[in-house]
Amino acid sequence: MTKCYNNRQEMIKSYLFLLVFPLVIFYNECILNLFTVTDLLNLSVLSTFFFSCMYGIIISLLITFIKNKKALHIVTSITLGVTALPYLVQYFVYRQFKMFYDLNTMTGGAKDALGSFSGEMFDMIFSFEGIAVILLYALPVVLYAVFGKKVFGEVKAYWKSRLLSLAAALLCYALSIVIIFATPVYSSFYKNEYNYQSAVHNFGLLSGVRLDLQNMLFGNSQRGFEHTDTPVSTPKPEEPKVYGYNKLQLELDGGSGKIAELNKYVNSLTASHKNEFTGIFKGKNLIMITAEAFTAEVIDPILTPTLYRLATKGIQFTDFYQLDSAGTTGGEYQNIFGMLPTAGGASFKRTATNYNYMTIASQLGRLGYYGKAFHNNSYTYYDRNLTHINLGYSDGFMGYGNGMEKYVKNTWPQSDLQMFEGTLPTYIDKQPFNVYYMTVSGHSNYSRTGNYMVGKNWDVVKDLEYSDYVKGYLAANYELERALSYLVKELEAKGIADDTVICLASDHFPYGLDKNARIGNMPNLSELFGYNVENYFQRDHSAWILWCGSLETEEPVVIDAPTSSLDILPTLSNLFGTEFDSRLFVGRDVFSDAQALVYNSHYDWKTEYGTYFSSKGEFVPSVDAALIPEGYVERIKTTVRNKMRYSSGVLDNDYFRYLFENK
Repeated sequence: MTKCYNNRQEMIKSYLFLLVFPLVIFYNECILNLFTVTDLLNLSVLSTFFFSCMYGIIISLLITFIKNKKALHIVTSITLGVTALPYLVQYFVYRQFKMFYDLNTMTGGAKDALGSFSGEMFDMIFSFEGIAVILLYALPVVLYAVFGKKVFGEVKAYWKSRLLSLAAALLCYALSIVIIFATPVYSSFYKNEYNYQSAVHNFGLLSGVRLDLQNMLFGNSQRGFEHTDTPVSTPKPEEPKVYGYNKLQLELDGGSGKIAELNKYVNSLTASHKNEFTGIFKGKNLIMITAEAFTAEVIDPILTPTLYRLATKGIQFTDFYQLDSAGTTGGEYQNIFGMLPTAGGASFKRTATNYNYMTIASQLGRLGYYGKAFHNNSYTYYDRNLTHINLGYSDGFMGYGNGMEKYVKNTWPQSDLQMFEGTLPTYIDKQPFNVYYMTVSGHSNYSRTGNYMVGKNWDVVKDLEYSDYVKGYLAANYELERALSYLVKELEAKGIADDTVICLASDHFPYGLDKNARIGNMPNLSELFGYNVENYFQRDHSAWILWCGSLETEEPVVIDAPTSSLDILPTLSNLFGTEFDSRLFVGRDVFSDAQALVYNSHYDWKTEYGTYFSSKGEFVPSVDAALIPEGYVERIKTTVRNKMRYSSGVLDNDYFRYLFENK
């Protein structure tokens, strides 16, 4: 009798042991969700629960093959600790960068990014919330290490319990899939509108990693392009009679595999028309700037008169977005390549060996322009020493460590003014020139002690009606104002302001303003913007400066339609009158008849008809609903998915090499 009782007790303990990892993993997922996106009250928490059970059961089953009681206890304790580490890392990454790092970003640029923020990371770790989160993740490990032997005793695995557990794992997976595919929003995130951020949010970190690994192994563009009847242009009756198309004679009938799919997709598109603005900058110089953490609220007629002049005396964009998809390197990628960085933080690094035929540097380089790229931080940061020498600039790339140290003092952050003062004389007499700047003065943090630019420019902002940290942000960005004031003054003194174009956009929203922020809880950013930031479009609104001295005597050209950084490259191509094919870009020439479409990696999108929020599956019209064509929302959703797959296909398959090398 006693023996039967003991066997029953051992079996119960064995079954209880199999619940340890499912419950702990779900606990870990809830802690991450609670302290980042704070959204536990939706149906997706059920899919996260069942996925957690599946992963936990599998881990438990593997551990039960350890027969030694002491070894099993030690391995279980260590495994509990190891499974908590990714959650801790992602928690601190999210606090700093306001996004989760996917596998490509972790392997492609996390070392540089996290290294730059080591001081801030240290402060976060030893903050009250940081310590609390560490303790919460350590709690299951400690509890098991102390009480595990007493509670579970000697775990004896029975084949019956293993088979039942395996069946339970399969059932949990099936239940998760049923929940996901019974809900259109979740099924889109899981399948044809997958993105890592939404996957972690809705299905949990481990599922996000699993899906990300699946995409890495099989390619982000493994799904074919979808047919859509969405018109690619809004015809203007008079223009086709006068203007031709921005289109090249491309060989789109050949290729195999993914190349053939890309060819077929491009061939299905209609090129946009040339227009009255085509070639108005032909032969002019170009200074292109990606401004660190810059946004529209920096521009002020009193505080930043040069920025205000450039923004109002040139071409005005009233509804512009720099869509944050992979931090600094992601925004820079969008500005330069006109594509979304579908491989996360590793996207730019992959271009180091690609045939970058369509960058503005390559286009103008083929016309005989002198070109060079500059950066006032480390020249090896984000592997720019490998990538920026392959953008098409004839004289390569200079950063701090391979030449810039001659001009810029080693402060944090470094001075944009010093970079412009040092480098402008090296190219101003090499007309026509095409240069690129990646600035750094606007970088966080924004305290007077932790940011040299804040201390330097504090007197300029000290009396503004903002909190000190927001003042610090404006002080850091004031260095860009100083740099542009110098630049414009020198161009005018040289007599070439009318022959020089300045194109400036940010890399991302000022994510360093809020230490522990999420959509709906960004107090400093909301203070700067003047409204509570509640969605990605509100967060990512920004400014695009496109100025030439020759425009100042003309009436301002105002673009009211939604635009984004993806539109910069095709617009510049049209304005400089280069030979390009508009079908090869996912953005548009903003002066053409192509439809206005802004979208992000979450599959949110915005057009002149309204805004679609993928997390809610909701379309909010901006016009009378009767004016919206039948089936419009579904057609635009398909268009966005195709554009995302095209961005992946171009990057993953070095598509432009196929189209243009040796041709």
